[in-house]
Amino acid sequence: MFRHILFPTDGSPMSHRAAKMAIDLAKTCNAELTAVHVIPPFAPPAYVEGILPYPELYSPEEYKRVTEGAARAMLAKVEEQAKEAGLACRTAIVNASPVWKAVIDTARAKHCDAIVMASHGRKGIEGVLLGSETHRVLTHSKIPVLVCR
Repeated sequence: MFRHILFPTDGSPMSHRAAKMAIDLAKTCNAELTAVHVIPPFAPPAYVEGILPYPELYSPEEYKRVTEGAARAMLAKVEEQAKEAGLACRTAIVNASPVWKAVIDTARAKHCDAIVMASHGRKGIEGVLLGSETHRVLTHSKIPVLVCR
């Protein structure tokens, strides 16, 4: 059915549960699994009156160090889940924006034929303000997307 499944993760508990679904689907289909975390580019903080707290956190170098460290930790959890299930899992860290487009571009570049991802299920004003990367992937992807809630 599917030969290569992409699993984007944001490290949230909802994403952790969706990883199990991606792993189970990959095992059932005898498919490859690639987990990806997308890091948006560094955006310098807007001017704020007064002194910025923790100015060292506002440099591109520190942003890269912190976000890539967090990404490696998130992806290691997915790798561990897959290993426990007897499945190999490749990982990728992608620095790009917008996140939804980076997910679709990664699926295309890695020749994936399905995407499995979590949805936080935001509704109302929260959904409008925060948007939904999952919704955008779902509406723009040319390959099947399984949304886990």
